[in-house]
Amino acid sequence: MNPKVDFYFNNEKKWPQEINQLRAIVLDCGLIEELKWGCPCYTLQKSNIVLIHVFKEYCALLFFKGALLNNTDGVLIQQTQNVQAARQIRFTNAGQIIEMEAVLKATIDEAIEVEKAGLKVTLKKSAELVFPEEFQNKLNQHHHLKTAFESLTPGRQRAYNLYFSAPKQAKTRESRVEKCIPQILDGKGLND
Repeated sequence: MNPKVDFYFNNEKKWPQEINQLRAIVLDCGLIEELKWGCPCYTLQKSNIVLIHVFKEYCALLFFKGALLNNTDGVLIQQTQNVQAARQIRFTNAGQIIEMEAVLKATIDEAIEVEKAGLKVTLKKSAELVFPEEFQNKLNQHHHLKTAFESLTPGRQRAYNLYFSAPKQAKTRESRVEKCIPQILDGKGLND
């Protein structure tokens, strides 16, 4: 146990029993406990293997290379269709964790073996972004906006594109574009 990570476990209100059980299981697999992204992260020779994190509806173990795991028990979940490598195992009560302890340890052991073997997730190349008309018009009209947008990381560009494309009504898409222009010009991502 890493004392720098204790605050995460001591301050959790909704899932304290569950995350402490997960911590014990992961540490029993011989990984090093670190704090990354504000969450307990478990590593092998400085490579990330698994992370414990909490959400409103569940707590979870996140496997960084989960897409490479066999998932014979069908417990690994792809968070969204845009997540390529990571997979989660979600929990809504302590009983589930107790029931699944053997499966969890086997999954962690498999993730360790994947890392030791040096396997890498082959990430799909992002398709060229197709912008909604409302945003494309702004890019065409304002050269400084286009330059600022193109200087953003590909991930930030995709996040904006998904956000702008989601609404069905043109009025809502236009409103979102207008609201985000200052952030883009400041070189910030959607959630920065």
